[in-house]
Amino acid sequence: MKRLGPPLTQLVLLVATVYFLLPLGWVLINATKGSDDLFSTIGFAFGERFALFDNLAQLGTYQHGLFWRWMGNTVLYAATGATVATLLAAMAGYTMAKYSFRGSRTLSVLILGAVLVPSTALALPLYFLMVDLGLDNHPLAVILPSCVSPIGVYLARIYAGSSVPNEVMDAARVDGVGEYSIFFSISARLMAPALVTIFLFQFVAIWNNFFLPLVMLNERALYPVTLGLVDWNSTPPSSGNVIYHLVVTGALVSVVPLVAAFLLLQRHWRAGLAAGSITA
Repeated sequence: MKRLGPPLTQLVLLVATVYFLLPLGWVLINATKGSDDLFSTIGFAFGERFALFDNLAQLGTYQHGLFWRWMGNTVLYAATGATVATLLAAMAGYTMAKYSFRGSRTLSVLILGAVLVPSTALALPLYFLMVDLGLDNHPLAVILPSCVSPIGVYLARIYAGSSVPNEVMDAARVDGVGEYSIFFSISARLMAPALVTIFLFQFVAIWNNFFLPLVMLNERALYPVTLGLVDWNSTPPSSGNVIYHLVVTGALVSVVPLVAAFLLLQRHWRAGLAAGSITA
């Protein structure tokens, strides 16, 4: 197959970049408009009045600050689920990479198969399970399913196999270090780039998750921001309380923590993405 030349490759990357940034640009521009300019102007043109700060002020006070309650719920769900999922994935991937036990190959195949299962297909069985446990309409109904990351286990296994030398583990054992101490004090540090990548992937997945909270929660005070904004957006125009400008502004605010997380941790997650690309 003939490779693409550098100019054509750059053009393709430029087009892809513009394509992915267009929705963010639309949200950024329209968050500066008031409700009167939102539909009377072109989507990618600024309105007659710069209303971003007014929108932010109204967003914080509308329905007694419910939006910030949703943001707090989202942070709780995403941070807790991503942290636990990263820890479990690190331990499981490390065990599969560094220890030999019966059924390890079968377990690897099952984990790869779990990666292929869409999360929407598991929502209804998870709902019935949470009902049996008495956790429906409870934050744990969203957090517990988010603590499992098959792709995280796969990435941790690949990275542990290539970045944690067996010689280092053997030397620690000779010095009398236990297996748990070897993992937490030595191996986990060597796996840090991959763990940051796993954390970010899971954090973003939980933050953007919509269907699972929709199935599990029916109390507005427990909604994450994704479900809450959709609830606001479904307000019928006939009610005379159209708040589309707040929905757009809320969408912009909800993106800021994700962008900040990627910018702050990019040095680590970019290294983690290369895990397994070079093998001995």
